[in-house]
Amino acid sequence: MWDFSTEPEFEKELQWMREFVVEEVAPLDLLWPHYDHRVPPPWLKKVIDPLKRQVKDRGLWACHLGPELGGRGFGQVKLSLMNEIIAPFQWGPTIFGVQGPDTGNAEIIAHYGTPEQRERYLQPLLDGELFSAFSMTEPQGGADPLAFRCAAERDGDGWVINGEKFFTSNSEHAAFLIVMAVTDAGADPHRRMSMFLVPRDTPGIVTARRTRYMGEPEDAMDHALVRYENVRVADEGLLGEPGQGFEIAQTRLSGGRIHHAMRAVGQAKYAFDMACERVLSRSTRGKPLADQQLVQLAIADSYAQIEQFRLFVLRTAWRIDQGHGYSKEVRRDIAVAKVLSARVAHDVTERAMHLHGALGLSNEMPFGGMWQLAPGYGVWDGPTESHVTSAARLILRDHKPAPGDLPTEWLPARVEAARAKHAHALAEQAAAGD
Repeated sequence: MWDFSTEPEFEKELQWMREFVVEEVAPLDLLWPHYDHRVPPPWLKKVIDPLKRQVKDRGLWACHLGPELGGRGFGQVKLSLMNEIIAPFQWGPTIFGVQGPDTGNAEIIAHYGTPEQRERYLQPLLDGELFSAFSMTEPQGGADPLAFRCAAERDGDGWVINGEKFFTSNSEHAAFLIVMAVTDAGADPHRRMSMFLVPRDTPGIVTARRTRYMGEPEDAMDHALVRYENVRVADEGLLGEPGQGFEIAQTRLSGGRIHHAMRAVGQAKYAFDMACERVLSRSTRGKPLADQQLVQLAIADSYAQIEQFRLFVLRTAWRIDQGHGYSKEVRRDIAVAKVLSARVAHDVTERAMHLHGALGLSNEMPFGGMWQLAPGYGVWDGPTESHVTSAARLILRDHKPAPGDLPTEWLPARVEAARAKHAHALAEQAAAGD
């Protein structure tokens, strides 16, 4: 039995969130769209700290974490419903303490970190007083860890890191970076790498290129090419055990992928609501757009696409909540959800933008930024192609090849088997002339 329902009390909190993000968070996007991933100056703290306090007072801060870490330990279904509401607003995740890449970084520090590491890095991260970066992707290897070249070598009582990492999001304003590096090139492919906690001001960290996401201005979050030149990390900077980097990355990325899917639902619903308002408000050739058949088709297609995707994401979240964790079945569905994220975000946004006509293409509507984000869902935390391959392998494990050259559902063989099974009845039918 599947049940995605939540308590009436939680529905009241969701309704509060719906009103809060429109009244309090949306204005931040309009005035300070690129301050959400950096330590705010004093004048901005006076604006955002009271908003964070409201969220904390209602028990809605960092809800992906357990009570021992200052969160509520909400399951994935509740997080899905919350992310749908937060997703359309750039400041939303920061005001609710769930901004990436910090949420994933916090989870792995909480899970794999030593008490000293949790005190130094985790608590300030949870308090929203600093930001972090995840340095994994490489220029030549992309997100494939088996192709990574950035390496860390033992040196006395510490490690020395050399290499390059690309698309290290928020590296400029991060207080520390989590760096994935090869520590044993000759080991089993999934035991070659380790994770390191590296303060941003460590000597040898060089910003080679200040890359930005396409279409964004210079003051937006960076996704830089970072060069590590003899960066020395003390032994206490190792996160987890040597060779555990791949395991830690999978723990982090699986959660991140389902959260991206949740947010894709929110973006699509936001675009869809704008589309519905527009077709009910605009007329052409003397008729409301809403009365045009092709417009109705676009609205119906978007609605169906969102609801199918949303239910799939909720079912995947529900399975995680039921104790399945990140089993192969759940990883299969997360991979499929990740693939669908890019398609749904693209398709629904494109239809909504098109239904607004020239206004939809202008900088007077939010579609430009949404349109630029849509391809990202197909690249963040691994490209669509790798998730299609992964999902297909996991799906096919539950099936078997035909025992012979022809399919098991080949009709001539099935008819022959059915005749053999009911030969007596067929004989009686023939004798009766029926």
